[in-house]
Amino acid sequence: MDDTKRQEDDDDDISRDNIRGTNKKIFRLWENLSSLKVYTGLHLQLFYAGIVIIIITATATATTMKSLILAASAALVGATPLSSPNPASILPYFDTEPPTIFSCPASSWPPNTIGGPNLPQEPSADLRSVLAQVDAANIEATILKLVSFGTRHTLSAQNSSARGIGAARDWIHAEFQRYADASDGRLSVQTLGYVQEADGNRVLFPTRISDVVATLRGTDENRLYVVSGHYDSRVSDPLNYESDAPGADDDASGVAISLELARIFSQPQYLRPRASIAFVAAAGEEQGLYGAKFLAQTYANATPRVNVEGMFTNDIVGSPRGGSDGEKVDPYVIRLFAQGLPPLAVENSTARETRLTIGGENDTPARQLARLVKEVAENDVTGMNVSVVYRLDRYLRGGDHRPFLEAGYPAARFTEPHENYAHQHQDVRVDESGKQYGDLPEFVDYEYVARVARVNGAALWSLASAPRAPQNVRVDTAALSSSTTLFWERPGTTAAEEHSGDGYEVVWRPTSAPLWTGVLDVGDVTEAALPLSKDDVVFGVRARGSDGSRGVAVLPFPGSR
Repeated sequence: MDDTKRQEDDDDDISRDNIRGTNKKIFRLWENLSSLKVYTGLHLQLFYAGIVIIIITATATATTMKSLILAASAALVGATPLSSPNPASILPYFDTEPPTIFSCPASSWPPNTIGGPNLPQEPSADLRSVLAQVDAANIEATILKLVSFGTRHTLSAQNSSARGIGAARDWIHAEFQRYADASDGRLSVQTLGYVQEADGNRVLFPTRISDVVATLRGTDENRLYVVSGHYDSRVSDPLNYESDAPGADDDASGVAISLELARIFSQPQYLRPRASIAFVAAAGEEQGLYGAKFLAQTYANATPRVNVEGMFTNDIVGSPRGGSDGEKVDPYVIRLFAQGLPPLAVENSTARETRLTIGGENDTPARQLARLVKEVAENDVTGMNVSVVYRLDRYLRGGDHRPFLEAGYPAARFTEPHENYAHQHQDVRVDESGKQYGDLPEFVDYEYVARVARVNGAALWSLASAPRAPQNVRVDTAALSSSTTLFWERPGTTAAEEHSGDGYEVVWRPTSAPLWTGVLDVGDVTEAALPLSKDDVVFGVRARGSDGSRGVAVLPFPGSR
């Protein structure tokens, strides 16, 4: 055999080997895309492009295959819609295995040399059972009932049983009470409130602001998580309290989540969580966040101060479709807004300066809370992608989580991926072109709201099941070192709160990575030394339950023994 023929045969062997490897990676990519629930059109485009690669490379030699694969890969990238949950995930990985959802290819240094990758937390059997009970039909019934009260404007009638915010308040209380009656004493219901005087802005006359709160008591002392939606509504003019203001998306959808989770979590067949959970329907949001301010201050001014470990508001979570004409659709995405630097009234200037010096501005309590939600609420049961947005709220806007942040509590906001402003804060009307305006129930996707409820349920169940967070977490700065020593204190717990097998985990990530990438279980200790430089990564310490449940990580500040 001459040298030319031998080289051609060798090239053919190489090509066939490359085909096998490429095909495997194409099908692995197909499986990954299927799990992300991107659109059918993209699946077909990927499939056809994969077929092109397979057919072309079946006859290509090594000298031509590389350029052909690159061309086909470019076609795949071009076919990716901008609304894909992660457009970068379409790119084939020719040299490495696909990363975990917490990895950041652009922030891959330093590599993990200890512990293991930080992986999503698998739902427990109880959590799967809880989330399986979330019923879109219940959510639809709640939203339609709230819409039936005509208007729920904060200044509307409070003494009618059929119309106005008072009728809505009383119905919500009765629903919570119905769940409490079946809870074997676990759930208690209160309507809390005060009279807000005229403010010269959106409150025209003295008005009672009422929050309906159903609290599921946990086994630990003074630990609380809050989930809230606001039941007041409005039209185009924020002072118009007479016209119908259906408020189906904004924010009957959020109230429906509070009610549905209270119904399920309070059932006696489930073990009581460690932390208590408050399911809230707040008033006065559209007029100035008045109900949330009152509730946050009620908790903060109590004796002892109520330890709210996390708060979520669900505000405008009714539809995945938005844009000017509903052209943007992400049915498996929910946004979660998480504030950066806390207000100076919460974190003083000295602590602020230290945080900025150590590069901890992206590791505030609210953002640590959001990272935990990402870890525990993206799974096969919720079927959702939690898109964490590192911002207080939508641009220059606000919601009921803000008063909790201002009271020193970690808080974050869930909001649908694309808002449609024709169906938000609008008079109900049809314009000359035939376009329907108004926040009507016909524009709510009840299955989508149910998925958002499952995200909330997964987060709340996991958080409330985990042990208390470590306290006074510090990184030893007594001497320069290329390794890192962390130390912390166990939280003050009662004997009843002690669980054999509880411990702690150290997590870390490159400074430019958004989510924790590495984790090391250090056991039930209060000090850990790691061969990683504090110059190169961000560290956190979190509690770990005997059942594997994980708490929110705490950023260490500088200190010494």
